[in-house]
Amino acid sequence: MGGDMPAGPEEDPSITQYLKGWRNGEAESAGEVFSRLYTELRRMAAQMLASERPGHTLQPTALIHELYLRLGAGDSPDWRGRTHFFAVAAKTLRHILIDHARARSAARRGGNEPKVPVELEVDIGVSCSYDDLLIIDQALMKLEQTDERAAQVTELRFFAGLAEGEIARELGVSEVTVKRDWKFARAWLAAHLSAERPSS
Repeated sequence: MGGDMPAGPEEDPSITQYLKGWRNGEAESAGEVFSRLYTELRRMAAQMLASERPGHTLQPTALIHELYLRLGAGDSPDWRGRTHFFAVAAKTLRHILIDHARARSAARRGGNEPKVPVELEVDIGVSCSYDDLLIIDQALMKLEQTDERAAQVTELRFFAGLAEGEIARELGVSEVTVKRDWKFARAWLAAHLSAERPSS
């Protein structure tokens, strides 16, 4: 993706404290986490969605609101800190985006929604649109079966925009390993996009 999220301190003690409160069922702590990390979360969402023209249905702010609702609806994970929060956010964002892509596809089949190009900023060597998300999700599920860690790196890099150092800390590997996994995953995604896109 273009641009990394600011790394900041390895772990913000106040964020970690609020995450513990959230884990213990304190709703106000969840609100504090999102409030304090909102700028980074919105920047992350904006990096994902770069429209060619206005009018698409999914905006960065709406994406973050949906993230908040989904994370708050279920049992709170055993948060380990800021980086772990962004890792969970990445997986949740993936599901949100895929759900929206499926809904758009269904509406389009019914003739209820026009094609509106929404470009995703993703550094995989090929142009990637919002409509390619379903192909990307299928490719990522296959990658999980082939190389689970590379799939995790992809999720953290593609959907959360985490820097390589943050991904390395979250997965307990070196930055060199993250770079190698990301290089492999980019080639994997590019190959699947090229193979699965319908020919024009």
